[in-house]
Amino acid sequence: MSAPACTFCAGAAPAADHRIADLGVTAAYLNDDQYFPGWVVLFLKRHATELFELEAEERRQMMDDVTRVAAALYALFSPRKINYAFLGNQLPHIHWHVTPRLPDDPAPRDAIWAVPHAPVRLAPAERDARIAHVRAKLASG
Repeated sequence: MSAPACTFCAGAAPAADHRIADLGVTAAYLNDDQYFPGWVVLFLKRHATELFELEAEERRQMMDDVTRVAAALYALFSPRKINYAFLGNQLPHIHWHVTPRLPDDPAPRDAIWAVPHAPVRLAPAERDARIAHVRAKLASG
């Protein structure tokens, strides 16, 4: 069920060509801005804004989805750390940002939104290759 005030439920989901996989209770997308290579966003496939709105099993499945994506990104990018963000202030719909922080990260101790940068949008072939790599790692892992 969608909520009228939710832009995600109203159709503002990421572009279909950024979709990595349907993971169960979430769907994973490559973030349009790849300044932090491998930045993925997972969206809950139904409307909810708070963790307490989920049944325990759904919450567990969502965390399993987040964990699977993080493990795939870790295997692909060999980051120093994986960052996880669950805020919802700008988009009131449960979603997780899962972001590898690579050894050459320009600001490894700062939150990704605190790092001033011009968005990095990959060319379609490079974007599709990155999605395929994440997809393959998810399938094998």
